[in-house]
Amino acid sequence: MSDPQFPEDESTAIRHDMHGRWPAAASLDEFRANLAAVHRRIAAACERAGRPASSVRLLPVSKTKPESSIRLAYAAGCRLLGENKPQEACHKWEATQDLSGLQWSVIGHLQTNKAKLVARFAAEFQALDSLRVAQALERRLQQEGRGLDVFVQVNTSGEASKYGLAPEEVAPFLRQLHAYPALRLRGLMTLAVFSPEPARVRPCFSLLRNLRERLRQDVPAGAQLDELSMGMSGDYEIAIEEGATVVRVGQALFGARALPDSHYWPSPDN
Repeated sequence: MSDPQFPEDESTAIRHDMHGRWPAAASLDEFRANLAAVHRRIAAACERAGRPASSVRLLPVSKTKPESSIRLAYAAGCRLLGENKPQEACHKWEATQDLSGLQWSVIGHLQTNKAKLVARFAAEFQALDSLRVAQALERRLQQEGRGLDVFVQVNTSGEASKYGLAPEEVAPFLRQLHAYPALRLRGLMTLAVFSPEPARVRPCFSLLRNLRERLRQDVPAGAQLDELSMGMSGDYEIAIEEGATVVRVGQALFGARALPDSHYWPSPDN
């Protein structure tokens, strides 16, 4: 069901028609212009929802983009970037060691054999969805002597093609995370159905918000469920209206990607 605050006539647009068509940011001025446009839209969505713009963190997603684009984002003030593939993220981390303060959030599905990469460099992991991955990360993080902020991924669309726990699996999963002290629980993450219809997209986000509200009193000591990471270039405004505290925006900032979707959507070799 739609939130009664946003009735079925749905004034907030879905911008999936721009997928693969967002203009490239080939210069610092172009990236800054795109960044300013996204921030304006975030502020407008927050105003519609009665929230301060400061309640939403923009996570620029640089997946498939070259090092030059990362350096543009850094020059524009971005200090945390998101990547889907751990290997790609690690290569970029290694190539940008001269950029002081730049951190990385891994937002894509993780195979256990790639846990060592994430434990080595990532500041944040947003796609935790199994105890096997939790165990692998914990072991590697203990070896590295560091902790990692994590989000639990929830499949709110019910699509078999998407990773993430089913909503009813989240509570028992959270109760088991106390066994992994290197993993600092920060919140939940989801991907909505890829649809031009707001009435189909919005329930994916409202479900995650409602789930968080039911669970946040029962999380283990020291854990938090303050964050909701939801919304991408085409639908982040609706996500904000539904309570997102983190929006993952790639193409609207960096421009359309030259590589096909199959390169960066989850796959067994991620």
